[in-house]
Amino acid sequence: MSFLVDFVLHIDQHLVTIVNSFGIWTYLILFAIIFIETGAVVLPFLPGDSLLFAASALAANPTYGLHIWSFVLLFLVAALAGDSLNFLIGHSLGEALTRTSWFGRLINQKQLAKSEKFFKKHGGITVTIARFMPIIRTFVPFVAASSRMKYRQFIRYNVIGCLLWVILCCGGGYFFGNIAFVKEHFSLVVIGIIVVSLIPAIFSAVKAKFSKAPEED
Repeated sequence: MSFLVDFVLHIDQHLVTIVNSFGIWTYLILFAIIFIETGAVVLPFLPGDSLLFAASALAANPTYGLHIWSFVLLFLVAALAGDSLNFLIGHSLGEALTRTSWFGRLINQKQLAKSEKFFKKHGGITVTIARFMPIIRTFVPFVAASSRMKYRQFIRYNVIGCLLWVILCCGGGYFFGNIAFVKEHFSLVVIGIIVVSLIPAIFSAVKAKFSKAPEED
């Protein structure tokens, strides 16, 4: 876990190491990380937003020979494919998996419950919003499928969310990632990205808590 935290906070340095070590295979490695983050259901802690930002910042630096449009396409396909696989798992095995003890140990049940509550409250648009919310975005496709949402409806919201997510994260990294202040304080920038991405979930939780207050009185 300490390695994961270090990887996320210093992801720019780790990506440089990956590029220097694997060259062109860097594209496949980063594709796999983004795909697995949502596709595997049980790995919501892999980096997402910060990875797109850092990779795009490297692409803006000609030293590394990376191409921003290749990243945009790969990340978009990885996000869509990962969410679709997650949806397929939820559609085919959702109810059966939630009843198995081994799945319960792999899945953070508290986060799964939060995702279910968020989905029920906001409906289909949750699929779009969740793409910007770490951890929750890993569970929402699974929850949507378990709730018998049609894939045609799911993919419509999903395409919008993935497009916006990739464009904003990659665009931010490409145009601002190499600014001197950002490079010198990259860890703080990553923390800022994480905090901003959690704002919708925090706002929703606070709103739900205050809306219950009158009932409790």
